[in-house]
Amino acid sequence: MVGWIKLLLLALYLSAMLALPDSQKCSKGFNLKKGKCIDQDECEENYPEDMGLCGKNAYCVNTIGNFYCMCEKGFQTSEGSTNFTAESSLTCKDVNECLEENICWPNATCTNTAGSYDCVSNAGFAIKSGGNNFTLPQEPRAAVCSIDETNHCGNGTCHIGTSGPYCACQDGFTNYGNKATRCTALDCDAFKDTWDLKENVAIAHNLLTQLKRKCEDLTKGEDPEDFDDPDLLWRLLLVIDQLLLTGALNENRKVSKFLDLVESALNLIGPFIDAGRIRRSYAHTELDLLNHKGAMPPQGVAILSTKPVTLNITLETVSGDPSLYPGFASVSLLSYANLETFTDGFFSGINPQANESFVINSKVVTVSVTNTNTSHLEEPVILTFSHLTRGNGRLHLCVFWNASNGNGSWSADGCTAVESNSEFTVCSCNHLSTFAVLMALYDVEATFELQVATWVGLSLSLICLLICILTFSLIRSIQSPRTTIHLHLCISLFVAALIFLVGISRTENQNACAVIAGLLHYFFLAAFCWMCLEGVQLFRMVILVFNTNFRTLYMMTGGYGVPAAIVAISALINPKGYGTQRYCWLNVDFIWSFLGPVCVIIAINIFFFLITAWKLAQKFSSLNPDLNTLQKIK
Repeated sequence: MVGWIKLLLLALYLSAMLALPDSQKCSKGFNLKKGKCIDQDECEENYPEDMGLCGKNAYCVNTIGNFYCMCEKGFQTSEGSTNFTAESSLTCKDVNECLEENICWPNATCTNTAGSYDCVSNAGFAIKSGGNNFTLPQEPRAAVCSIDETNHCGNGTCHIGTSGPYCACQDGFTNYGNKATRCTALDCDAFKDTWDLKENVAIAHNLLTQLKRKCEDLTKGEDPEDFDDPDLLWRLLLVIDQLLLTGALNENRKVSKFLDLVESALNLIGPFIDAGRIRRSYAHTELDLLNHKGAMPPQGVAILSTKPVTLNITLETVSGDPSLYPGFASVSLLSYANLETFTDGFFSGINPQANESFVINSKVVTVSVTNTNTSHLEEPVILTFSHLTRGNGRLHLCVFWNASNGNGSWSADGCTAVESNSEFTVCSCNHLSTFAVLMALYDVEATFELQVATWVGLSLSLICLLICILTFSLIRSIQSPRTTIHLHLCISLFVAALIFLVGISRTENQNACAVIAGLLHYFFLAAFCWMCLEGVQLFRMVILVFNTNFRTLYMMTGGYGVPAAIVAISALINPKGYGTQRYCWLNVDFIWSFLGPVCVIIAINIFFFLITAWKLAQKFSSLNPDLNTLQKIK
């Protein structure tokens, strides 16, 4: 009996198993075939050909019981991976191989394509197997060389080596160890010790000897292995400090030699400094240096600064002609703490007049760039100098050190002051011939004759205006709305002339000077407003027969209220527009707050004058038709 019960239970179990669906017999990712669980190949399932199971630019990879997606070559997900699961909703996007540094050899430009890239040889170059396009590593990068060797290497010849193309430079030329770039001239005579520094400044003599040896090694094609010494730039600045400290620059000839040496040393060391920015500050020098390295010339604007000076220069100016680009571009701004004391007095290049005197009012700076053709720049360089002393009552002149003028002197050729106040001067120069730019100033005082004419003229005007004020206010028989306008016109002119005579040059206190400028602005505008009211009053007298007079309230609002509103708005917009370094008047860039309303008032007066004259001509014509045109106009 027990055996029959067991047999019945077994039969029920088998029936239940047969009734289960296939998906529950095997694990996920497997199918039941012939009683066995076989791996399901999800990658063979049918999907649209343009998408597939994994989407565009990806393919499916089957695994035991599962699958995953792989991006095709040259593609990756937004997370930077090449494999992902279909459930993650990630997609494969093109990898821009051209962002990789040095993906193509020099003399070839990278062009990104979908899933790949092309190296296109630049104009004047070709690959060894022919043609212009190639992709690494299928085509060796060493195959790119100049078709016209002279154009690429300059004073050198182009060769194909096992590790790439290279230029073999002639004597006196170098590519600073980067043999894939153009050969440029290098003058080693600048490092000769012509000052007998060996006895006076030994450290300077030793550095000059070292730089001259390194320079000669470069021009002979030897590898500059020890040029990456990080102490070399530090030693150069230390030597400059020593020369400034010892007073060795007591002649303009020595100053010219010194500036030439600094420029040559920075240009020699610059190519071996790591790309990026370097700032150094010492006792008598401060340096800001920016170095670029790469297959393509840099673009944009560089801003360098030391405490007393800021430089704005385009990187195209720094690197120069793209066809002569040596593979690096360097620009440096070097300021000296006390060089102005050695160069003060050498002003023959400015041709000063007998009554003109100059004094240096800024720190001296040297600007050095890789570009060797800086005699006439397409884009001027902009330097902003902070003044050593406040320049109240003085004009400022931007100059540079001209070594070709005798033994050297300051010259203003090619440099202009685009903006100047008591605190700083902005200079624009279209050349960097000696790479030193500074600022000179001289007093410009008004002549005694002009001052006397101003005093006498204004004094007579004040007397006459006072007589008019007394006449219009005291004699009742002539008082009318017109004389009221005349009275307030004279009052406005009298107050404006008095303030001008007393306070126009009171620039000692900037706040008081701003108040004086504001009062002058107000009363001169008030005078023009009363002139405008005079024109309107004449118009009303001619056109209207009755009720031709203004109400007093309206006249006061137009004569004093309108200029008060203009001055208040102007002061709110630009409170610093009142007062200059020489006079208590409006700044040049703020002068339209006065000229604008004046022009409007003059235009209104002209308009009313023309209408009044036309109406009078019509009136006379109706009274006497026999008058000719000329008589009507008169």
